[in-house]
Amino acid sequence: MDISYIHSLFLKCQSVSIDTRKIEVNSLFVAIKGERFDANTFAKEALDKGASFVIIDNKDYYIDQRTLLVPDSLKTLQELAKFHRQYLKLPIISLTGSNGKTTTKELIQVVLSKKYKTKATVGNLNNHIGVPLTLLSFDSNTEIGIVEMGANHKKEIQFLCELAQPDYGYITNFGKAHLEGFGGVQGVIEGKSEMYEYLSLNDKLAFINMEDPIQVEKSLKLKAYSFGIKRDNVDISISSVKADPFVEICYNEMVISSHLIGLYNANNLNAALTVGKYFGVEDSAIKEALENYIPENNRSQLITKGSNEIILDAYNANPSSMEVAIVNFLQLKKPNKVMILGDMFELGKESQQEHQAIVEMLLGEDKVECYFIGSAFYESKIEKSNFKFYNTFEDFSADLAKIKYRERTILIKGSRGMALERTLDFLE
Repeated sequence: MDISYIHSLFLKCQSVSIDTRKIEVNSLFVAIKGERFDANTFAKEALDKGASFVIIDNKDYYIDQRTLLVPDSLKTLQELAKFHRQYLKLPIISLTGSNGKTTTKELIQVVLSKKYKTKATVGNLNNHIGVPLTLLSFDSNTEIGIVEMGANHKKEIQFLCELAQPDYGYITNFGKAHLEGFGGVQGVIEGKSEMYEYLSLNDKLAFINMEDPIQVEKSLKLKAYSFGIKRDNVDISISSVKADPFVEICYNEMVISSHLIGLYNANNLNAALTVGKYFGVEDSAIKEALENYIPENNRSQLITKGSNEIILDAYNANPSSMEVAIVNFLQLKKPNKVMILGDMFELGKESQQEHQAIVEMLLGEDKVECYFIGSAFYESKIEKSNFKFYNTFEDFSADLAKIKYRERTILIKGSRGMALERTLDFLE
């Protein structure tokens, strides 16, 4: 079936959906097979709930003329998104990186929204399904699109760039994330750099953090717009950054006081400021946007419970983000510190080594109570008076329920699968 014809039907719809639980009236439903289900079986339900058309790839579920039968529903979704992107011809900014890409995406959006009608990836819909859905959410009113791209193996960013065809790109960093899929840190660097390769081949522009030597090295042949701290050879020079605990940056005598915790968020703010400057957003509008941004979804949130101050950073974790979170926490001028650290996932054969490294990193800290939770950390167990190791969250919570913390500063950090935000239920 011709993709231009499918696109003409899509333009008549209000939205696109792959989940009948969230179906909207006058939507286009795309039936995508999952590991445990075949969405073709929900085609009739989608129409009954108000979908105008359904795309299926199993003729056994054909209903009537509202049914669009294609060889592969997922591939059709991707081709439709690419066609729609070319149809709109709007400028697109793409982002990837090991850490901070969702926060940076949100910061860039609030800044650019001060001058333009923008749309961006919702949540972390940043994979081979999420990116097409993001592109299809853009419409004729969208002036700038912002597309987050995630990856856990090589060639994934290359594929997503071919779909989104970005005009601008930014890589937050190259860290120890998804090591199992990438095959190690060098694989991460090569995989993320696929964005630079696309930008270079298509004569597009990259935003570059000159504080990151890998970015500098990988972007030498690119059209670039750069930022750095106290540097002369950059487009945007940030005069100072600090965090205690909230991040504050200063540019051109303009102080921006954010609601973000940790020095590791400074570059996210710097990147958003830089993108805003490139697109001509007024300084005062950039300041207002960044100062009003409040993180959600367990990302570097500062929470007060009783007399305790809690830094909740339980959305995700990898060795790079864990290390910078710990370094930032240790430099805070706060008494009575407690760290609650959970396992880091998707590290493959390097898992034990990386968990052991985090434990060893804290050997010299005698005044901080350290709780390590999860089987990987438990295998790195050592005897130290201020260290406690738990194989499961349930083992940890049983002890925590007996402790009545008062006037503590607490860092909670772990991978999403650990769900360490549950700790809050045991703190007063």
